[in-house]
Amino acid sequence: TFTFALMVGLSVGDTTLGTLIANLGYDKTVMPNPVFIGDTLRAETEVVELRPSKSRPGAGIVTFRHRMLNQRDEVVCECLRSALVKGSLA
Repeated sequence: TFTFALMVGLSVGDTTLGTLIANLGYDKTVMPNPVFIGDTLRAETEVVELRPSKSRPGAGIVTFRHRMLNQRDEVVCECLRSALVKGSLA
C-alpha cells in the first residue's frame, strides 16, 4: 500500500493541487511487479476521461491513469482515479 500511496501522492502536485473538490474513487488497481529495497521509482499520469459534473455547475470529473515504474521501466503499480475538480471542462 505504500507504493500505491506514493504514486498517488507524487501525482497531486501536477494533477489536482488547488483544484480538487473530492476524490471520487480508485479503480482497477494492480501491482504487477514487486518493489525492492534500492529501486528507483517514478510516477506518470495520463488523463483518460473528462466530463462535466451533472450536479455541480462549474466543476467536472476527471479520470486519471496513474502508473508507477521502476528503473527498468516495469510497472509496479497502476490505477484509475476519478476526481471532482473545480473549473469548466468545456
